[in-house]
Amino acid sequence: MINVCRKCKREFNIRRAAIGYTICMDKACEDAPPIRTVVPMHKSNYILSTNREDLKGINNKGGFYR
Repeated sequence: MINVCRKCKREFNIRRAAIGYTICMDKACEDAPPIRTVVPMHKSNYILSTNREDLKGINNKGGFYR
C-alpha cells in the first residue's frame, strides 16, 4: 500500500499512516494548519469536519449519498 501525503503528494512511511497521519514529516507539510470546516447537520447541531469525503451528502436529510 502506498501512502501519499495529501498536501505535497509525496510518498511517506507506512508506520506513520498506521497511526492516522495523512501528511509527511516534511517541514512545510507539518507546519501547515489542518483544513477544517464547520458543517450544519439537518435538524441538529453543527459538526467540525476535516475529511472531505465526510462532507459528501452530509446535509441531505440523513447523509445519504450515492
